[in-house]
Amino acid sequence: MISEHDLIKMVFGFKIKYLRQQKRLSYKQLSESTGLSTSYLHDIEKGRKYPKVDKITALGDSLGVSYDFLVSMQASKKLQPIVDLFTSDFMKQFPLDLFGISPEKLFELFSTAPDKLNAFIRTIFKVTRSYQFQQESIYEAALRSYQDMFDNYFPELEKAVKTFKDQAGLPRRGPYRTSQLQQILRDQFGITTDRQRLATEPQLQKRRSVFVPSQRTLYLNEGLKPAQEHFLLGREIGFQYLQLSPRPLLTRMVDSKEFDVWLNNFKASYFSVALLMDEDHLCQDFSTFLKNPEWDPTSLLALLDQYQVTPEMLLQRLTNILPHHLQLSDLFFIRLSSNADLENIRMTKDLHLSQLHSPYANESNEHYCRRWVSATILADLGSIRSDRPIAQAQISQYHNSDKSYVCLSFANSTNLSVSVTLGILINDDARRLIRFIADPQLRRKTVHTTCERCSIPDCQERASPPSIWQKNEEKRQEKLALDNFMRKH
Repeated sequence: MISEHDLIKMVFGFKIKYLRQQKRLSYKQLSESTGLSTSYLHDIEKGRKYPKVDKITALGDSLGVSYDFLVSMQASKKLQPIVDLFTSDFMKQFPLDLFGISPEKLFELFSTAPDKLNAFIRTIFKVTRSYQFQQESIYEAALRSYQDMFDNYFPELEKAVKTFKDQAGLPRRGPYRTSQLQQILRDQFGITTDRQRLATEPQLQKRRSVFVPSQRTLYLNEGLKPAQEHFLLGREIGFQYLQLSPRPLLTRMVDSKEFDVWLNNFKASYFSVALLMDEDHLCQDFSTFLKNPEWDPTSLLALLDQYQVTPEMLLQRLTNILPHHLQLSDLFFIRLSSNADLENIRMTKDLHLSQLHSPYANESNEHYCRRWVSATILADLGSIRSDRPIAQAQISQYHNSDKSYVCLSFANSTNLSVSVTLGILINDDARRLIRFIADPQLRRKTVHTTCERCSIPDCQERASPPSIWQKNEEKRQEKLALDNFMRKH
């Protein structure tokens, strides 16, 4: 993250460089008029040095601007958008180092072609405002990109979990009892658990957990399933063992303005699922499942019982395991939620590894394809009326595309119908490892992203007319007509 002091130096240097270039002054010429050495001027423009008052006055006199203009965060119309970006909360909080970007490199990029960058930044600001993007949405997207950079596998966290298990005397393979995890929190970290208090707080009844540092208490909501409790207890162990701060106090991220909170929440959650599902044992068990020549949902459901985890925890953990251990790195994870009549289906989480896959989250109120197994399993869930999760699989071939995915989907009925799906791109590695891809009984469907973009004819599942596809087709036909007209004349 960029400190306030560094930001001040960078903005000052940015102004000096821009004004010098506008006046077509060389370093030598500016040095002669100010009495400052060329090396010192170079360090100023790089954001490394911040001169004293007399030297700032000399620079202002030579560049034709006031002292106040140089030291303020105000700039000319052309420069102001870049200064605003530099001084925004987003830039102060965003961890450039995670993506291998130093503030100096970013500053150099900005100061090389400020006029062009100004137009680009103005465009970004207008787009984010028009589509009402929130800072939290940008942080979430950045976190997903960070996961993608490392194939969602973090060896330092895997190692930390193994070290912790050895220190705590836990066997590598779970499952663990609730009492074991609670005792670890109490004995090693001085944290107690409370399952009654949240039920008495109307505004917090929907939150699964709340941690109060001053009381060293983790409040758990009543009615949680054992698998959910295990995740929350493991997550709190992760926060404490890894000494992660700052951190969220609620289960779900709410209005956090710091990227470090998002990152630390991810690390603690990763620690928890790695604690509950050892990478080596899960890799072995899931490899055995993939070798089945026929699609067998009971074998997949058995993994939930074996590790005592939720469907989402299992599929999220597989996004760690598959790329690193089985070289199945082209995959996606999505979570859909819907009302009872499936009229309103929302994508509440998505993760893409190696490339931008389909399906993907859409913020334009379009209707997600009802042919996805993620959607059809929700419809089936309503007819089954089971408290147990159900599992389905499907080969999804994307319309007018060479991409097909084997999709494994779970659904579970709570207040909302929710499905989670792991999609694996069918390539040579997938065909080699996933034997039931060739099962003729495995359902196969031609799918698309959203109904509005889909040209599949006579689709019985369509929830909306193909309006976007039709507009694009009209433009394509118009271009063909124009090209034909130009050839004739």
